[in-house]
Amino acid sequence: MADTYDVVIIGSGPGGYVCAIKCGQLGLKTAIIEKSPTLGGTCLNVGCIPSKALLHASEMFAEANHGMKDLGIDVGKPKLNLKAMMAHKDKTVKANVDGVAYLMKKNKVDVYHGTGSIAAQGQVTVTDDKGDTQDVAAKNIVIATGSDVAGVPGLEIDIDEKVIVSSTGAIALSSVPKKMIVVGGGVIGLEMGSVWNRLGAEVTVVEYLDTILGGMDNDVSKQFQKILVKQGMKFHLSSKVTGVDKKGKGASVSFEPVAGGDAEKLDADIVLIATGRRPYTDNLGLEAVGVEVERGKVKTNHWKTNVEGIWAIGDVTDGPMLAHKAEDEGVAVAETIAGQAGHVNYDVIPGVVYTMPEVASVGKTEEELKEAGIEYAVGQFPFMANGRARAMNQTEGFVKFLSDKTTDRVLGVHIVGFGAGDMIHECAVLMEFGGSSEDLGRTCHAHPTLSEVVREAALATHGKPLHI
Repeated sequence: MADTYDVVIIGSGPGGYVCAIKCGQLGLKTAIIEKSPTLGGTCLNVGCIPSKALLHASEMFAEANHGMKDLGIDVGKPKLNLKAMMAHKDKTVKANVDGVAYLMKKNKVDVYHGTGSIAAQGQVTVTDDKGDTQDVAAKNIVIATGSDVAGVPGLEIDIDEKVIVSSTGAIALSSVPKKMIVVGGGVIGLEMGSVWNRLGAEVTVVEYLDTILGGMDNDVSKQFQKILVKQGMKFHLSSKVTGVDKKGKGASVSFEPVAGGDAEKLDADIVLIATGRRPYTDNLGLEAVGVEVERGKVKTNHWKTNVEGIWAIGDVTDGPMLAHKAEDEGVAVAETIAGQAGHVNYDVIPGVVYTMPEVASVGKTEEELKEAGIEYAVGQFPFMANGRARAMNQTEGFVKFLSDKTTDRVLGVHIVGFGAGDMIHECAVLMEFGGSSEDLGRTCHAHPTLSEVVREAALATHGKPLHI
């Protein structure tokens, strides 16, 4: 067996590779194990990055089709070249995964390609695609294996992902479907549904809950659904899918009201199963070494498992399944192993839906504050009242501030509107330092900018917005 590593990380997604980089920067002898041929995990290869490439490209196509004429730009009817759009996506993915491989070399991280499993405390076995194995010794093992498509019992995703597909198949369709049914009204379903809706598909979303984006602020969810309906998407909420039957080159989806009632059936060329993800803990050897798992997730305390020297971060642990949450945990674990004070503030982790317009959120929702019995003030301001938004023809949506009624400390901010994913970070910084809505309201913002909507919403918590 080779020399013992200070840290061996299983999984090279955002949590794993960022942890490896930080370990390297801190002078720890580090190795990373990845079962796929390329580094980057789900996010870089078949998730966050390729989907954003398609979201942006489809937004440009929709803008050329519908938005430019109003700005005085006549371009004629644009023609979709789906093959070239997919090539743009693939090029983007390659640039990112190649970048991660370079960062491993730069930070002197050894890379093992194969499936990693914990053979014993301090020992990981790597099995390559030929079945050959080798053992790697480690003082610390970090589980960063991410998550996999959860699926729905009884709704089998096609092995070839041609008709009944997961998000992996949805980013690689060879043609624009005439009709697409999305099972699940969460982030993944709405993002991928938006892509194909903009490119010409008739998209229908079937969601079990009575609102889309379950867990988001209700005002945001309702407003966002209205915007998507205007864009052409259809919704069946409070509906339970009871079956998906292959039918010729397409499929038929059966569903019925959750509260009971008549069943319905819809035909589609493509059925996207987007009902969430599950922690990936298969074949990791957790049971054999005694690592405690609870409700499918690795149980941790400050990223430590119950077994000395074994840690876990990202989607395999509690908390939101977000790449940036995993990254912050990766840095915190590396710092802790190096004897420093790793820290993650779980109350200030932003979430973004990368549709057009975007949806962004950080902190508590109004519903959560009501349930907790916390007295709060609400400040809301629409993009419609913002000069820059009018100039850009991007007037849909609003910013909503929630602050403690007594102290004015900001407890949550929710945005639906153009550029929401970038604007939310001003609010995250404010909350990280325990700031108040007055602090932000008194901070000078450049004019004219969309960020003035954020300031106005902060002022509105005191009933004193300036431009409405």
